[in-house]
Amino acid sequence: MFPLQRNRRLRTNESIRSIVRETSLSPQDFMLPMFVAEGKDVKSAIPSMPGIFRHSLDHTLREVKEAWDLGIRAVNIYVKVSDNLKDNTGKEAWNKDGLMQQTIRAIKDAVPEMIVMPDVALDPYSIYGHDGIIENGYVVNDATVDALTRMSLSHAEAGADFVAPSDMMDGRVLSIRKALEENGHHNVGIMSYSAKYASAFYGPFRDALDSAPVDLQDVPKDKKTYQMDYANRLEAIKEALDDVAEGADIVMVKPGIAYLDIVREVKNAVNVPVSVYHVSGEYAMIKAAAERGWLDHDRIMIEQLYCIKRAGASLISTYFAKEASALLNQKL
Repeated sequence: MFPLQRNRRLRTNESIRSIVRETSLSPQDFMLPMFVAEGKDVKSAIPSMPGIFRHSLDHTLREVKEAWDLGIRAVNIYVKVSDNLKDNTGKEAWNKDGLMQQTIRAIKDAVPEMIVMPDVALDPYSIYGHDGIIENGYVVNDATVDALTRMSLSHAEAGADFVAPSDMMDGRVLSIRKALEENGHHNVGIMSYSAKYASAFYGPFRDALDSAPVDLQDVPKDKKTYQMDYANRLEAIKEALDDVAEGADIVMVKPGIAYLDIVREVKNAVNVPVSVYHVSGEYAMIKAAAERGWLDHDRIMIEQLYCIKRAGASLISTYFAKEASALLNQKL
C-alpha cells in the first residue's frame, strides 16, 4: 500500500522501464504481405495503400531479399490474376505454372530459408470476386473446399512452407491436411484464417488485387455468408478450436487492432501459435493521418504493433513489416 508501494518507481527512466517491460517486439515477429503481378520490371503503386506496390517477380525477389536482410523471416503471397484467367471454378489457382506457383519456386530458390505462406482463396481467380464457387446465387461450400484443396497441393508441390487458407469455408483445414498427408507433404504447415471477420477494413486490399465482389444479379453483394459477423466473440473461439482439431498449425485473427479482444480470447483457448493480420485499412488510416500531420507515423506504427503482440500474437502480418523492422533495428 502507498507509500510503501509507489508504482511509479518502475517507470522512473528508460533503463528501468526496459528491464520490467512485459512485451518485446522484433522483426522476427513480422510477416510481410506481398502482391505479385505478371510481367517484368513492374512496380505498380496502390493508391489506397501509400508505399505498397504490386511487383513483378523480378522486383518481388529483390523485396524478399531486402526483407530477409532486415530480419523478417516470413512472407505472405498474393497474386494479381489477369482477367482472362478468371472464371467461376478457380482452376488457374492450381495451375503448376501459374503466377503463384512460379513465385513460390522463385522465392525458395532465391532465399531458401524464407518462410513462404501463399494465400489460399479463390477471390483473385474468380470472375465474381468471391472466395468460392457460386451456384444459384450462393457461395457453395464443398465444391469450394475441393478447389482449395487442389490449390493447396499445388502450393506445396511448388515448395511452400505453409499454406494459408483465408476463405472461411467449413471443413477446408481437414480436407487440406488430409491431402497434404496423403501426398507426402507431412512438413507443410497450415496457417488457417480461423477468425476472419466480414470487415470494412479490407477495402484497400481489394483495390490491390481487383478482388471485390462484382455487382451483378444472382451474385452475393458481400461475403457475410462465410466471413464472420463482427458482433460475435464466442464464434471466433469455436472456429479456432475447430481448425486446430482439423490440423491447423497456426490460427489467425483478422483484422488486427479493432479485434484485439478476439486475439486474447483465441490465444487463451488454443495450444498453437496465433497470428494476426494488421490489415490494409488499418495501415491506410495511419498513413492518411500521418500525411495530414494528425499522428506521429513511427510512434503510432510501433505502438499498434506492440499492442497486437501484447494481446497474444506470435506472428503479425503487416504492411509495416519493413518500416517497423528498419526502425527496430536502429534501436538494437
